[in-house]
Amino acid sequence: MVRINFGGVEEEIVMRDEFPLEKAREVLKDETLAVIGYGVQGPAQSLNMRDNEFEVIIGQAPEFEKDWQKAVDDGWAPGETLFDVEGAARRGTIVLYLVSDAAQKVLWPTIASCLDKGDALYFSHGFSIVYSDQTGVVPSSDVDVIMVAPKGSGTSVRANFLAGSGINSSFAVHQDATGRARDRCIALGIAIGSGYLFPTTFENEVLSDLTGERGVLMGALEGMMEAQYNCLRAHGHSPSEAFNETVEELTQSLIRLVGQHGMDYMYANCSATAQRGALDWRHSFREAVAPIFDKLYESVRDGTETKRVLDFNSAPDYAVRLQAELDEIHNSEMWRAGAAVRELRPENWGKKQG
Repeated sequence: MVRINFGGVEEEIVMRDEFPLEKAREVLKDETLAVIGYGVQGPAQSLNMRDNEFEVIIGQAPEFEKDWQKAVDDGWAPGETLFDVEGAARRGTIVLYLVSDAAQKVLWPTIASCLDKGDALYFSHGFSIVYSDQTGVVPSSDVDVIMVAPKGSGTSVRANFLAGSGINSSFAVHQDATGRARDRCIALGIAIGSGYLFPTTFENEVLSDLTGERGVLMGALEGMMEAQYNCLRAHGHSPSEAFNETVEELTQSLIRLVGQHGMDYMYANCSATAQRGALDWRHSFREAVAPIFDKLYESVRDGTETKRVLDFNSAPDYAVRLQAELDEIHNSEMWRAGAAVRELRPENWGKKQG
């Protein structure tokens, strides 16, 4: 590992030049990597590993016809590299458990029965292990339990890999039964195309991940955008103006500067009026939302969020209720205005005119 200074705190990071692809292939040369689930992370991680010349098979329930067909369309051959869940899990020496958290609870008895002494059970999220009292996922003591958690969606994992950059991932060893768990874990992180790997624990990963997606990454972001858009509309601003000032400028201009160089750089490259207002008001926003984040973190830590996810996602009408909530966002004035604004972007206008 190399030591990197993050804002005055040193952390150990695994870089690809330190643990190159050739070394990962050597570590995993005798392994069969069984990816269970072809929904979100499954396609990206399996395709990246296949492209990197690892021995990969897929386990997908055939009754989920859309995901099964997607696997076939991606070149996985039924009976050769594509099997049902049990068939793949029995063939794998490393089982990459990449179905949803709710599905992990349901499928666990099947997966547990397929794990042999010395196998490895791989996760990309600490959920099922950390909240095992709710999920029932308790691996036997004779298997390695490891995790590589990419910091992005499956779509980003695949796109970044194809672009040659990779996406950063955290990694953790929960149980080392073979003495090789750490090497297996890091090798898999390299195999799926991680840009670099930073250590964590299963508990820290799930606490930060659940807080982040409910907070800044998704929940808080959407909620704050809705609040600002509604405020502007209530004061007579047009939908296009409210959307541009709330979403379009953020996504098409400012956040790119933040991603490239940091928030201070973005401030330095905005007008003096914008700088002054942002620097002043950030304190009020921080103080206003801090209690919400404290409440959110405690809800994650005490298992409340886990119970809600498992209860909601395992309900018979889950898909219908989820679609209704997504439709509410899609059909809101703000995002209908957004669709119209996106059509006006130069690249889309040019395509339509062509």
